[in-house]
Amino acid sequence: MSEKTILRVGVIGAIVTAVCCFSPILAILLGTLGLSALVGYLDYVLFPTLAVFVGIIIYALWKRRTA
Repeated sequence: MSEKTILRVGVIGAIVTAVCCFSPILAILLGTLGLSALVGYLDYVLFPTLAVFVGIIIYALWKRRTA
């Protein structure tokens, strides 16, 4: 994968994860689907996912700088 592709994946993933973390989109969606019991566990999934995507962004920027 090129640095540009890795950076795009990281940025898009971080934006999607941040939107889901900091807005009630998933809480409303899970509530309408009858899965509102899972809302309490979203932090255990979304925050590590956000950290992974931020790590991908840092890696892509580091790789771009060293190239």
